[in-house]
Amino acid sequence: MKLICENLEKQYQEFDDLVSVLNKKQWHDKTPFFHWTIFDQVAHIAFFDHEALLSIESPGKFMERAKGVISVIMSGKSWRAYTNSLLGTDDPSELLNLWRDIRSRLLSRLIKMSSEDRVSWYGPDMSALSFATARLMETWAHSQDVLDLLKIKRVNGTELFHIAHIGVTTFNWSFIIKKLEAPNIKPRIELTGPSGEFWNWGEPDALELVWGSAQDFCMVVTQRRNVADTGLKWRGKNVAKWLTIS
Repeated sequence: MKLICENLEKQYQEFDDLVSVLNKKQWHDKTPFFHWTIFDQVAHIAFFDHEALLSIESPGKFMERAKGVISVIMSGKSWRAYTNSLLGTDDPSELLNLWRDIRSRLLSRLIKMSSEDRVSWYGPDMSALSFATARLMETWAHSQDVLDLLKIKRVNGTELFHIAHIGVTTFNWSFIIKKLEAPNIKPRIELTGPSGEFWNWGEPDALELVWGSAQDFCMVVTQRRNVADTGLKWRGKNVAKWLTIS
């Protein structure tokens, strides 16, 4: 858990550094992600970090609150406005301080857990390791929206491995959540890391294959880029579909 928590803390701090220097007006600028403002993006991470902490400390209370969030999502109402309202502030400085406290407490709990401990969430429960990785992936993705708005190029590191890993391991879930039949295959994934590392998943003789840069892959599996706008290559109809829905 130490490595993933270090990577998560690094992502938190990079996002914090990015937004803490912005003025109040900029916090209300709209990002490319469904026109969410920068405030919305930070509030989203803060809210779900709070819920993550609640799930660890009080699973029963978390499940009760989760019903409310899910019902708003299913109703078609603005769950972004709903979750923002639960944080109790519309001031950027107050939000940042609130998030700093929440994420510090969350990291303190995560680092003490076994990687195999189970944590409740909105879908199936997850191992503590996968749970922390999901928080890393979410933070990376939403901070990317702000970087895109500000036209700043991110310098990625080994955190991409963790994001790519959860992207690969949720191959079947990507179909299921879209109410599609998951294909009975395990594709081969071959990615080049930021410093030239070679990362791979699946058997070398798999019939279906995706290859390219880890950054492009992570952009696609977090829905921050259309696969057609990346340098990713693939072989097989199932992975072709996956890259459009992941």
